[in-house]
Amino acid sequence: MSEQTPASGHLVNGPADPEHDPKASYALEPDYVANLTRRVISTTGATVAVESPLNGQPLAHIPQSSAVDVAEAYARARRAQVTWARTSIDDRAAMLLRLHDLVLDRQEEIIDLIVLESGKARKHAYDEPMHIALTARYYGRTAHEHLDPQRKIGVVPALTRVEVNRIPKGVVGIISPWNYPFTMALCDGLPALLAGNTVVTKPDAQTMLSALLGAQLLEEAGFPEGVWNVVAGPGREIGTPMIQRSDYVCFTGSTATGRLIASQCADRLIGASLELGGKNPILILRDANLEKAAEGAVRAAFSNAGQLCVSVERMFVADQIYDRFVQRFVARTQAMTLGSSMEWGVDMGSLISQAQLETVQAHVDDAVAKGARVLAGGRARPDLGPFFFEPTILEGVTPDMTCFGDETFGPVVALYRFHDEADAVARANAGEYGLNASIYTQDGARGRAIAREITCGTVNINEAFGATFASIDSPMGGMRQSGMGRRQGSEGIHRYTESQSVATQRLVRFAPMLGMSDETYAKVMTTQLRLLKKLGRA
Repeated sequence: MSEQTPASGHLVNGPADPEHDPKASYALEPDYVANLTRRVISTTGATVAVESPLNGQPLAHIPQSSAVDVAEAYARARRAQVTWARTSIDDRAAMLLRLHDLVLDRQEEIIDLIVLESGKARKHAYDEPMHIALTARYYGRTAHEHLDPQRKIGVVPALTRVEVNRIPKGVVGIISPWNYPFTMALCDGLPALLAGNTVVTKPDAQTMLSALLGAQLLEEAGFPEGVWNVVAGPGREIGTPMIQRSDYVCFTGSTATGRLIASQCADRLIGASLELGGKNPILILRDANLEKAAEGAVRAAFSNAGQLCVSVERMFVADQIYDRFVQRFVARTQAMTLGSSMEWGVDMGSLISQAQLETVQAHVDDAVAKGARVLAGGRARPDLGPFFFEPTILEGVTPDMTCFGDETFGPVVALYRFHDEADAVARANAGEYGLNASIYTQDGARGRAIAREITCGTVNINEAFGATFASIDSPMGGMRQSGMGRRQGSEGIHRYTESQSVATQRLVRFAPMLGMSDETYAKVMTTQLRLLKKLGRA
């Protein structure tokens, strides 16, 4: 940033040399903060202070919502949904495409805010406006493909016309996490809006400003008042009131919380999509390109300081290449730049909080105490900022160590040798999670065959996670304890709709006609069924 403020122009008191001044003071213009926080539905008068993980400096005071405020948010959403559902698909899609342009035009402002709130490196913050632009454009361009009535095969050829309509569920409740505060606040809600639903969203308390900027951009794109409503507060206080009023719930977060939400949704017989924890594996096969695999492994393990649902924490490397790969991987990891900068050029930023830092430190300390070896990293870096931790590679991790099976959600990866690929697949499938996996091989067909044996919702070949996550036409989600439901693609929008079958019958009815007896009717129908099979009808 040198001596200039970022392009957004909403930072004041920026440092002259942020890369070398971890105590530099960043602040947001008060009017800018007020314009964002007024979007929280709150009558309590209570606020919660948020600080930047970069340096512990205060950023804003976020108004807090009560159960009464949640009820008001849903009342607004229900009133708006009646009109919104009657808005044409073309008009809804046009708003998404306007959002696409706004996000790209305002990406510097968005990235600045994300870095301030989350502490992540700028290059990782860029992934968020990029993902929202991809999502908005995809659903804006494919709206009719997903939502137009579809003709189906009728029981009587030419005489039974069947159509399936997509009816919006109503009001969708979205509870989003802190690790990708802009994209996770918006990406699940965009297809919900396109399908004719309205939304009440509760972003994580640590990163409300990025989510509120998303709400502002939706308004600027033309989405009417009441279709997108924001509440703020602890999940233990307003989570249940949200679920009690939602027609569908979308949650991204821990498996433990996901189970509670699933149980509450089941009690109300409403649907839910849950993207939960992961202990994601990467397989480096013996024919992998070592340089490409080492570069991809760094991104797989240390993007966003490992605070990524699809981040790799278990790395299985073929014996034949293990030593050569590890040498390259360790060298690349040790060469990474860490820093609390708003500028480009930093490879990894901060963890989000003291609690996250303590979890990462505890996992590493436990592993080392029980015999694991640290090949790179392994230390907190308070000289860079309050919550920095070095990218860490462990070797010799065993099942009695906490980080063997528990999700760390930080920049820590464990290395394991394998000789037999079937054994590597079995070890990759071990445990209770099944979110994302990665395979490095120069034989694409072989990689795809192995992918089918891995119990994960997404598998990337010769890529860390971006290939599946950025391919919006394909579904993304977890198996087993990593969740249920899918975002993206047709599944990502159809989850917010009820399918309605409408059949129009002509000439014949499904009952005896012209004095025919029930017995004769049954014989005639049986003959017709046999004939339709011979004709190849479904």
